[in-house]
Amino acid sequence: MAGHLLKPDSMFAFLAAHRRELFPEAMFADLFPSGRGRPSVPAEVMASVITLQALHGLSDNETVDAVTFDLRWKAACGLPVTAAAFHSTTLTYWRRRLAASQAPDRIFEAVKAVVAQTGVLAKKTRRALDSTVLDDAVATQDTVTQLIAAIRRVGRDVPGASTVIAARCTAHDYTDPGKPAIAWNDKTARDHLIDALVGDAHRLLGYLPDQDLGPRAAEAVALLALVAGQDVEPVDGSDGTDGHWQIAQKVAGDRVISTVDPDARHAHKTVARRQDGFKAHVAVEPDTGIITDCVLTKASGPGNHEAVIGLALLADEQAPVRVLGDSAYGTGAARATLAELKHVAVIKPLPQRAAVPGGFTSDDFTIDFEARTVTCPAEHTVRITPSGGARFEKYCRSCPLVTSCTTAARGRKLTISAHEHHLRAARAIARTDEWQTEYRQHRPMVERSIAWLTRGNRKVRYRGVTKNNHWLHHRAAALNLRRLITLGLTHNGNTWAIA
Repeated sequence: MAGHLLKPDSMFAFLAAHRRELFPEAMFADLFPSGRGRPSVPAEVMASVITLQALHGLSDNETVDAVTFDLRWKAACGLPVTAAAFHSTTLTYWRRRLAASQAPDRIFEAVKAVVAQTGVLAKKTRRALDSTVLDDAVATQDTVTQLIAAIRRVGRDVPGASTVIAARCTAHDYTDPGKPAIAWNDKTARDHLIDALVGDAHRLLGYLPDQDLGPRAAEAVALLALVAGQDVEPVDGSDGTDGHWQIAQKVAGDRVISTVDPDARHAHKTVARRQDGFKAHVAVEPDTGIITDCVLTKASGPGNHEAVIGLALLADEQAPVRVLGDSAYGTGAARATLAELKHVAVIKPLPQRAAVPGGFTSDDFTIDFEARTVTCPAEHTVRITPSGGARFEKYCRSCPLVTSCTTAARGRKLTISAHEHHLRAARAIARTDEWQTEYRQHRPMVERSIAWLTRGNRKVRYRGVTKNNHWLHHRAAALNLRRLITLGLTHNGNTWAIA
């Protein structure tokens, strides 16, 4: 009744005409191997709904309302106007089925296969890498709240733990859902509470019954051990009293910020911009805005560096490409790997800083990589040690150029990394006009795709890396499909093409 009213270049009109070709029933057959317990909603309809939900950034309840009352959604899903929608838990059911399968991101991969069939990227030889911070769905907790919450969780999930808490943990009534009743403006009272809570956590961990723990219980115990150590440090009693625990003077590098979502982290996208949550990484073809790959990680911590993730996002590239990225992607190891894979790095190098304003930088020193020697601007040559160090101390004492080179009392020292030749070559080529033109023309275009990705979706809806990573892939699939439709995506009966 309403299909003819849809805009011909809209997502709704496209799904109304081609959802069966895009999401065939066989694509989801492995989710229901027994043939029993299969939901009554067809797979093509659920895949279309999941795609539209990700595109419009709706909650499950909002999505069900849209399927029920919005004629565009009904037309896209092929539902009669009078048809009632499914329950919102059906979406949860499908997400869990997908997450537990061998191909949890199959909707993204299906759209990626459409991109390949159209050939829209066939002659596009550039890929831009970037990342953005997404806010988490929970509140950041302070140390007191985390300790109490972690102890309560162990009491709920570990058999016998509640008895230990009742007998040995006295810093707080852990059956009370509120915070401890202390004078919070009294530093001494706060310090005493922290010491007592950490003591309770250690006693609980030490007196837990000997038993094999299931996954949920083991996770609760591990979280308590982590929370009890990440924010505090021991202090020996200087006045003859016993030592105690106090808030640490520095923040742990991989600090858990909430026991509700242990995967959320502090993030510093820039010096002035601080957020808590996750980091979405994308590889984008800059001319079309197509997202070729994506992944969501913790916002900080080991293994989550942009350079490492960026290389993983290029793993499916079948031919060498020109990789554009900011300086976060330009580590020596990343440049060496890109060169080995025959990719061309158009990545902004880190600027060189002189020890003396206007003085010599490390690029003013000549390095002979074969002879492993370094020559300074005053023509003094020293050998590079096995650890990569090069010291000019004996020459700096009488060198007339020392005031333009260093302020160190022991003279100038360089540290030569294993990938120094890649870094030097990158800095040299980045000074050319050709490099500057290409970088300024194509690198900023990735910001357009980042803006599409985060518009109305800066805050994630789920907890944990795994669930939010699946959401990110659904979001990227929806954006790619919308972009292809704008470019003229059509199906000729056998394959996908750009009209």
